[in-house]
Amino acid sequence: MGLTGLVWVGFVVGHMSGNLLVMQGREAINAYSHFLKSTGELLWLVRAVLASALVVHVVAAVQLTVQNRAARPVGYAQREPQVSTVASRTMRWGGALLLLFVILHILHFTTGTIRPAGSFSVADVYSNIVTSFGIWWVSAFYIISMIAVGLHLYHGVWSSVRSLGFAQRSTDPLRRKFALIVAVVVWFGFTIVPLAVITGWVR
Repeated sequence: MGLTGLVWVGFVVGHMSGNLLVMQGREAINAYSHFLKSTGELLWLVRAVLASALVVHVVAAVQLTVQNRAARPVGYAQREPQVSTVASRTMRWGGALLLLFVILHILHFTTGTIRPAGSFSVADVYSNIVTSFGIWWVSAFYIISMIAVGLHLYHGVWSSVRSLGFAQRSTDPLRRKFALIVAVVVWFGFTIVPLAVITGWVR
């Protein structure tokens, strides 16, 4: 689970960086989209790796949930978290929301199957972004989903390196500077795009 999670961490950081090109205007983001599509088989290879990592990640999450429940079939009479965070306690629900988001996001911006703005252009990604995020509920869903992304990354980045044995046990388990930085940067990088469209910064 830690390994597949890190695969997706790498992807979302790269994806966020590409999305931010919309701030530079139509030509920048469209040129980036054209470049990705021009890689052909390499692009499909990356997609296959991401899809496989997602499936394994979800299966591992289900298995861990089953194991945890089997280990404690009777819940706590009174539960008072000591070192867990909101992020760790919402991983399952946040993960379910993110899975739904990923599916809808692909159908929306990649295949154009879902067209809330009524139109979709394969060549003009800029227009797809502006017309879609110009709809309040599309932006609202996206922004809420990015909060889930930030929380998921905050706990996931911290726990994955420990699951893989790359980090030593900490005497202050709530101090997670690197995980916090990654989570905040990715959350902000994705959230700024719909906000920029809503406020008219990108039009």
